[in-house]
Amino acid sequence: MTSISAEPQSVPTDDLGSLVVQSWRGTTPEGVDVPYLLACPLGDGANGPEATAKAIEQLLESAGLPLGEGLVDATQRPSMPVSLLVVPGSAVLTVQHLKSQFVPPETWLEAVAGLGSAYLIFATRPWPEGAEPGDVETLAAFTSDEDVLTSAVHVLLPARSLRG
Repeated sequence: MTSISAEPQSVPTDDLGSLVVQSWRGTTPEGVDVPYLLACPLGDGANGPEATAKAIEQLLESAGLPLGEGLVDATQRPSMPVSLLVVPGSAVLTVQHLKSQFVPPETWLEAVAGLGSAYLIFATRPWPEGAEPGDVETLAAFTSDEDVLTSAVHVLLPARSLRG
């Protein structure tokens, strides 16, 4: 579920459309489990896929996230307006005024607990039309596409939890 706060915004929210967040765990050659997140638009904003991509670019740039410029280590920048809240069984990704709640697999939650962070790829390119979010083959192709990766923001996000 994605929601947009009622605060004044510099991004045309009608053009954002739907956002999909997908999570999975990968393993490095050294055997480290890495929790990944892919956030991307569906391209269904009010003025079509190109306007959606532009609105996502504006959202990311206004959050201080440079497109295609390598990894941003948000673990070293606590004031950055992007966050990841992880609670048992679910998580919430927040970028500026945009919040997206999702239910990650248990293996992802375990990897986040182990590392204390997740690797976010926030794509400006829309998810392939007609492809079902969560399809493993489409996800692998999308996250391996050089154009998708170079037009995306890459962030190492600290995982926060509720303290009680």
